[in-house]
Amino acid sequence: MINPLWGVLGAAAGAIAGSFLGTLVLRWPEGRGVAGGRSACDGCGRVLGAIDLVPVISALALRGRCRTCGAKIDPLHGWMEAGCAVIGALACGASPGLAGAGWALFGWLLLTLAVLDWRHFWLPDALTLPLAFLGLTLGLWVTDVTLADRLIGAAGGYAVLLLVAVSYRAVREREGLGLGDAKLMGALGGWFGWQALPFILLMAASLGLSVVLSGMVGGRRITAAMRVPLGTFLAVAALPGWWVLALIR
Repeated sequence: MINPLWGVLGAAAGAIAGSFLGTLVLRWPEGRGVAGGRSACDGCGRVLGAIDLVPVISALALRGRCRTCGAKIDPLHGWMEAGCAVIGALACGASPGLAGAGWALFGWLLLTLAVLDWRHFWLPDALTLPLAFLGLTLGLWVTDVTLADRLIGAAGGYAVLLLVAVSYRAVREREGLGLGDAKLMGALGGWFGWQALPFILLMAASLGLSVVLSGMVGGRRITAAMRVPLGTFLAVAALPGWWVLALIR
């Protein structure tokens, strides 16, 4: 049952977090700073005022455009704010207190990693490593998994995909799997334990295959050099994979 007060607080915190994370996703891969200085329109350079920076509401009121020059604002801002708000509301509303905060942080980091990998094939250590650390610490109050299973999951998840990456490089003499994917897999093992990893990996692979097949149906040509954002699919499959394990236990 959802606690309304905690749900509202979680949604507000999520919208604020999403505002920052949306800016991070857009600026970080381009080498632009995300801390310090005031936000400004990328079109005309006008410094944004408080009315322009209210999460979700400003994006809707301004219809995704700058008030001054009318330049289109990347809709990712609004989507990240809304997505993080929903995650915060569900996490804190369903699990008030420390557990809800843990679920919210997990969801916000995972959403950011999923979008970064989808857009840029990039899973930065600055996000995957804190995700792993939180799984081994705060995660103890979030999921009913022993510390031993978490440690095995973190080490095993990383090692399995690291072995795949090294083997592919040795056989094909080119990169086929980034180490960011291995670190993300290890982080998920830290949250859910080693038992959940086969289900998460199977669901991620199935999701990735479905996307590729959909592209083929749509006329997209599939080549050996085609890149697939495995990290995005791992992020999407994380919770469903854990739920499947919980159902069959």
